[in-house]
Amino acid sequence: MYIIFSPKSWQEYIDNQSEKQLIKKTNELIKELMRGNNTKGTGKAELLKHNLSGYYSKRITEAHRLIYSFENGDLLIYKCRGHYEN
Repeated sequence: MYIIFSPKSWQEYIDNQSEKQLIKKTNELIKELMRGNNTKGTGKAELLKHNLSGYYSKRITEAHRLIYSFENGDLLIYKCRGHYEN
């Protein structure tokens, strides 16, 4: 399984490096997802609708969400900063 970041999410991930708690929680969620724990572990996986149909969301903090999906066995990170399209 590979982790694939969208260009936007990679920039968000880089920007998150300055906030220690935010990057720590983001990394914990990614590690859990890499172990195959989509519905278990930290946070509740929410299946998204409308323009993000097929993606899941897990809360990183009150203001930030990890939005991701699985494709061909790989973890695709769509967003890791902000709340949906904010």
